[in-house]
Amino acid sequence: MFVLEKVSRSINNWIEPLLFGLGFSMALIVAIQVFSRYVLNHSLFWSEELARYLLVWLTFLGASVAYRRKAHPSIDVVFVRTSPSVQKLFTILIHLASILLFGVMIFFGLKFSYFVRLQISPALHLPKWIIFSVIPISGFILMIHGLAFLFGEAKGIDRDS
Repeated sequence: MFVLEKVSRSINNWIEPLLFGLGFSMALIVAIQVFSRYVLNHSLFWSEELARYLLVWLTFLGASVAYRRKAHPSIDVVFVRTSPSVQKLFTILIHLASILLFGVMIFFGLKFSYFVRLQISPALHLPKWIIFSVIPISGFILMIHGLAFLFGEAKGIDRDS
């Protein structure tokens, strides 16, 4: 196993428990908010905003885990009917296109985070650049996974072994 593959697996192994923590926290916050609103008749003004931001982080980081596990849906009707050499070429082209899109995600995510750098969230008073920094962070993680897939495919290494 080469270095980029080890880095990709290591990052993914770190993110998966983080996703559990984010999801559990979000569920707990929403449950406390519902209890507070309907039982105590007192709404927590910050809970909806925090749950929304946790969902944003869950979505972007979860996409990187799904990409690493190859869990995204795909249509492979044509792909499975081609020869192994054509499949390898298609796979390499797909990884190159993905890496290009991850680069766009990093570039515009950084640009957007910089754009909102002076704004703060209304209830939590968090700088919005922290909230939206997940876009370039997840783009970078996706880029690492994509490069590991690309180099593994080019070298003929099965990443699941």
